[in-house]
Amino acid sequence: MATYKMPCIHCGMLVERDARFCPGCGSASPFNDLCPSCLRVVKKEDRVCAGCGRPLRVSCPHCAQTTFAQARCERCGQSLTQPCPNPRCGVQQFFENTKCTACGKKLKR
Repeated sequence: MATYKMPCIHCGMLVERDARFCPGCGSASPFNDLCPSCLRVVKKEDRVCAGCGRPLRVSCPHCAQTTFAQARCERCGQSLTQPCPNPRCGVQQFFENTKCTACGKKLKR
């Protein structure tokens, strides 16, 4: 059966439609931007997440410029994520999150 691939919004690589990660860039959301707190689908034009009310424009901890809340800063390209400290989890989390969205463990700031 033929399957159709879609381009990853982060790197452009063609990815299977049912993929949970992009094999090219490793993004956990290859087809949509997600709120870093509640993982609801958001758009770059949104000011806040409709699900949890989290502001989607943040100040980058590396360059101090305003950027969209995603895996990398739009201005300097530095990572805005940190791994979950739980050795059984390790899922990348947004730097402002206080707990892991996968396992619930508290994150260090």
